[in-house]
Amino acid sequence: MFFALAALSFVLVQPARSFPAAQNSSTVVELRIDGEIEPVLAEYIVRGINEANTDRASLILITMNTPGGLDNSMREIIQAILASKVPVCAYVAPTGSRAASAGFFILLSADVAAMAPGTDTGAASPILVFGGQPAQIDDTLRKKIVNEATAYLRSYVTQRGRNAELAATAVTDAKAFSEKEALDGKLIDLIAINREDLLAKLNGRTITRLDGAKVQLALSQPVVTQREMTAREKFLTRIVQPDVFFILLIIGVLGLYVEFSHPGMFAPGVIGGIALVLALFAMHMLPVNFTGLLLIVVAFVFFVLEAKFPTHGVLGVGGVIAMVLGALMLIRSPLTGMGVSLSTAVGIALPFAVIIVILMRLVLRSRHWKQSTGKEELVGEEAEVTETVGSGNAAGMVFVHGELWRATAPDGMSIPKGARVRVRKVKGLTLEVEPAHTPYPAHSHETLEGRQ
Repeated sequence: MFFALAALSFVLVQPARSFPAAQNSSTVVELRIDGEIEPVLAEYIVRGINEANTDRASLILITMNTPGGLDNSMREIIQAILASKVPVCAYVAPTGSRAASAGFFILLSADVAAMAPGTDTGAASPILVFGGQPAQIDDTLRKKIVNEATAYLRSYVTQRGRNAELAATAVTDAKAFSEKEALDGKLIDLIAINREDLLAKLNGRTITRLDGAKVQLALSQPVVTQREMTAREKFLTRIVQPDVFFILLIIGVLGLYVEFSHPGMFAPGVIGGIALVLALFAMHMLPVNFTGLLLIVVAFVFFVLEAKFPTHGVLGVGGVIAMVLGALMLIRSPLTGMGVSLSTAVGIALPFAVIIVILMRLVLRSRHWKQSTGKEELVGEEAEVTETVGSGNAAGMVFVHGELWRATAPDGMSIPKGARVRVRKVKGLTLEVEPAHTPYPAHSHETLEGRQ
């Protein structure tokens, strides 16, 4: 008994063996930057870095292929990289990829910067965008933007031990570098053919963190965990794609138009309202060209006028052309050249034109239709006089639609029993009638009086 208690106490006082730490020491969390750097992508990268720190991973690997993006989103990512307790490696891959503009800033902010053969980086001159196009600014403001961007780049490139002077030329002169030029210029740390080659070269490598601390990477048996976007992030990423944004915008306008022109359908209004809100969310993030937006509005006006006036399709064709041109001009980022595709523009413009013209013509024709329900359907109907009908208080009776109605005639007129009459007006429960041979005003809108 004594020996059993002694053995138990010996086990309890021994320090716990760090099996989880040994497993975590070879864990590599991989994140991907593929496409333009925007707020949703920044949220995904920052979240991935924070989770990797919480899980005490051995290395965070950010695989990059980006033409650049928004300054605010870039700075969010860089801030998370610089604050990360887990070493971060930025890797431009696969072959043919690039880390341009904002991607260049992110690449040089990592603890380890690597590139695959056949890749490039640089061309990081800031561009001020307004209305989807580069804004024209004076030299003083341009110098301020360039100098601030250069100072921001030097602030961490120098601490990483990289060539700050050469890096600055990517901002001031928009200079770009191949992977070999970047390695020879001490902008990056190594060139690796693929991810496995990169991790093999990093195993046992000693790196210097931003605070000057020396860390040796232990990646002899790395376990790579790829962190994907959440369902919410994937959904928001799809919305900010130019083609999807244009489709949502058109669905939103069309849904609200159908609801306003045909009240009471509800479904088109609900769908259109949701689509329009999502389009406005995407518009907040995308570089929207107001000229393209104006052309789409002009196209909508042309479609409505085509339905109202006999132009033999001239306004309709003009509207389709205006909408296609507006879609192609709607989004045009100077960094990416990304915009609405021609196939999407034509595929949406043609059905939209047909639907708007048809709906508008139905609305215009409905103004001339006679009411077919309730008391209004009696107006213009023929009836048979069953009791002599006079004017004023000399009301008689008429038989119409299988029912007997009280009826009065116009002033000074008396209509005998058996005559055929036509209903002119409905006044409460009394009909005002006239002889059936009297021409009926087809477009009269004054049909009900004294409605209770």
